[in-house]
Amino acid sequence: MKFATAPARQLITLGVSLAVGATVLGAPSAAAAAPPEGAYWHTRTLSTTTHPWQFGTSADPYSLVQQEIVERWSAPDGRSWFGYRELATQPKSAADKKAWQRDGSPSTWSESIDGKTVKLSTQPAKGSVNPVKQQGPNSFELAGQRLTYDEVQRLPADPNRLKDWLTKASRVRRIPENLIGSSLTTTLPQILHDLPAPKEVRAAAYQALLTMPGVRADGDAKDGLGRSGTAVLIDRTSEKSASSSRVRLVVDTSKMVLLSQSGTVTVNGKAFVPKSFDHTLIEVGWTNTQPAVPALP
Repeated sequence: MKFATAPARQLITLGVSLAVGATVLGAPSAAAAAPPEGAYWHTRTLSTTTHPWQFGTSADPYSLVQQEIVERWSAPDGRSWFGYRELATQPKSAADKKAWQRDGSPSTWSESIDGKTVKLSTQPAKGSVNPVKQQGPNSFELAGQRLTYDEVQRLPADPNRLKDWLTKASRVRRIPENLIGSSLTTTLPQILHDLPAPKEVRAAAYQALLTMPGVRADGDAKDGLGRSGTAVLIDRTSEKSASSSRVRLVVDTSKMVLLSQSGTVTVNGKAFVPKSFDHTLIEVGWTNTQPAVPALP
């Protein structure tokens, strides 16, 4: 079985273990970490993106939507697995479907209108699952830091202390001071799904996120699966590149887990399709089910 390679990141420790670091930040002395509630912390995510290129003919073009399932399993001892499966490529809208039908309803695509090579199909792929090359017991990554399961359990469960810890981590990574706030806004939602953090820590991450510039709660909402939660909007603008972005989260505030995350980018007032995305977290939590090729939705 082949190993999947984890993304390369700058990995610099804070110089102290998290259990000691929490005391430095003024938190109470760490108690024994809670035992895991299953064999693996597991996430199953459905991602939907509009393909950046068009198909058909220049006189009658249409856009396609791609979907994929990504699953991750993380054991408390640091072992992890990555599952991936491409789903069926489909016309984006009703108008795109009519143009696709006029194009002969192709089931595969090898080239876009402007000659770019692609490999797309209306049939889902077989998919794969592979172990990720282990980084040892401290395989859980947050803000550039490698943490053990016990250290993840001991992350500060207070919004201000959690922000302080993440700020220290950002400085260790040598993130410029004017970009630390943006870094925290990106990192805090990760705690709502990516790590086996206690619910109290996830709640602190949610509360801390709402204090960040450009972030606001936007009332009750439903995700793409019809699940109820609270919407959170994250807005950013860049005068230098004449661009703006909006990320919309839907958070289950009873379980304190992320249900969905979607993003749109505009440049000079026009939507920039390659940077837009829609992720639905179908499953987040502990499981005893063994890693396997992602099943079709």
